[in-house]
Amino acid sequence: MQLKRIHHVAVICSDYGKSKHFYTQVLGLKVIAENYREARDSYKLDLALPDGGQIELFSFPSPPARPSRPEAQGLRHLAFSVESVEEYAGYLEKVGVEVEPIRVDEFTGKPFTFFNDPDGLPLELYQA
Repeated sequence: MQLKRIHHVAVICSDYGKSKHFYTQVLGLKVIAENYREARDSYKLDLALPDGGQIELFSFPSPPARPSRPEAQGLRHLAFSVESVEEYAGYLEKVGVEVEPIRVDEFTGKPFTFFNDPDGLPLELYQA
């Protein structure tokens, strides 16, 4: 037996509407399902990546802030594979998303960069 791939990554946001707009309109992820869970006063938005992977976007009342960026214990960042880091970073900057300078992975020679979602979650672009 072996693991095949990552099925989904769960993200908890502080402003559901703002994060929903960011992940669907800015990043262009497709909505699979959107559900409001009344007992938890929480939305759960399932978003599809082109390779079949998913992001689950959750809202909860008053979630605690992330302790630090990005060296807190736990998930460090979420990385997206793109054909061209330079082109995608340019697109993000055009729509008002701040992007760090592009760097090159010292081990693979591949370009990469970071940007943040509306809650400051570090997101990475990594060239395929």
